[in-house]
Amino acid sequence: MVLDKLGTSLKDTLTKIKNAVFVDERLINELIKEIQKALLSGDVNVKLVLELTKKIKERALKEEPPGGLTKKEYLVNIVYQELVNFLGEEKQPIKTDKKQTRIMLVGLFGNGKTTTAGKLGKYFKKRGNKVALVSLDVWRPAAFEQLKQIGKKIDVHVYGNPKEKNPAKIMKEFEKELAKYDLVIYDTAGRDALNKELIDELKLMNKLVDPHEVLLVMAADVGQAAENQAKTFHETCNVTGVIITKLDGTAKGGGALSACAITGAKVRFIGIGEKSDDFEEFDPKRFVGKLLGMGDLESLLEKAKEAITEEEAQDLSKKLLKGEFTLMDLYSQMEAMNKMGPLNKIVEMIPGFGQLKMPKEALQVQEGKLKTWKHIMNSMTKKELEEPEEISGKQVERIAKGAGVSVSDVRDLLKQYKQSKKMMKMMKGGKGMEKMMKKMGGKVPGM
Repeated sequence: MVLDKLGTSLKDTLTKIKNAVFVDERLINELIKEIQKALLSGDVNVKLVLELTKKIKERALKEEPPGGLTKKEYLVNIVYQELVNFLGEEKQPIKTDKKQTRIMLVGLFGNGKTTTAGKLGKYFKKRGNKVALVSLDVWRPAAFEQLKQIGKKIDVHVYGNPKEKNPAKIMKEFEKELAKYDLVIYDTAGRDALNKELIDELKLMNKLVDPHEVLLVMAADVGQAAENQAKTFHETCNVTGVIITKLDGTAKGGGALSACAITGAKVRFIGIGEKSDDFEEFDPKRFVGKLLGMGDLESLLEKAKEAITEEEAQDLSKKLLKGEFTLMDLYSQMEAMNKMGPLNKIVEMIPGFGQLKMPKEALQVQEGKLKTWKHIMNSMTKKELEEPEEISGKQVERIAKGAGVSVSDVRDLLKQYKQSKKMMKMMKGGKGMEKMMKKMGGKVPGM
């Protein structure tokens, strides 16, 4: 999960609130210390941490919970609200309702700017825009070739001229071709550090491109240097937002997230992996909800829509909520989940499941295993596929021999089936799961 250590610390803190007998000043002080410790370990600036926790403490001591909420529930709500406010309050989507939207990416070397150009291009292409990528990085020898390869993978046109060292001439060369696109993303040159040369070049780029959006690409491991970077880039070319990359790694990330949120250049997107789809719009409410183990239903539904057809979703919703499914159903579900991403990340998005200790075996299904399972299922009879609980030891040996796999591979599949069935029973009682299934597949059986 994004910022795993910080998320775990904050979830543990909330658990202490839920387990407390009653809320008093002593509990609030303990809570404040735990939140401070968690945020500081996440690389958030000391001054910002003190300001945030001061607000939480003041509200917790002064405000009375509204009708329908206990003091403990309201205290959790205060923590959630203040963290959301701290990270920018509302998401700020990029509007593409103009004749053409121009986006310029800026940033230092090593922050993943060119890779991000491709991710951003795919993001807008999936939303119906005709997208082009333009390489204006005349410093890095392989910059154009890298962008070209990325464009080929996502089926987006890339423009640039590796022989030309004048960005203005590159712009002029492709002026007519670029006019036919809804959205154009410009990948600019970076440097190892913010210096006068880079600042002067960015000012020129800003004038040439005349962008509607200037997005600063910043790696999560930038730490507390983030605030200074965001301010300097903003003063140079009027940064309208920030994209934070590498939030899937071991980087703490809190410095980049929090510093950007208070400079006026708010976080617009986050990169959460190496694949072109590991990229999402930054929504403080959803992000904090996920961080605190409250789930992220909207992201899950978006992923599900891309991986599963409406008809499949309706069938899946009925079987999941009933807790009744065959081995073939299990395979279909796992195949769909595999398209959506690692199962442990998917489970984290389901409200109420972020804090559950799910069996590791039920969460570690890899693509290689799916292929092995397919061979095993092809070696089974119709009855064995429909009633896997009744498979005997002799049948396991026969199935393994017919599939050309080991007995342990067959037992591994049957174990996964039992674990998944157990997990489905746990999900069946969850309101978050019912809500998700309603949205994915329409009417929920028995409701």
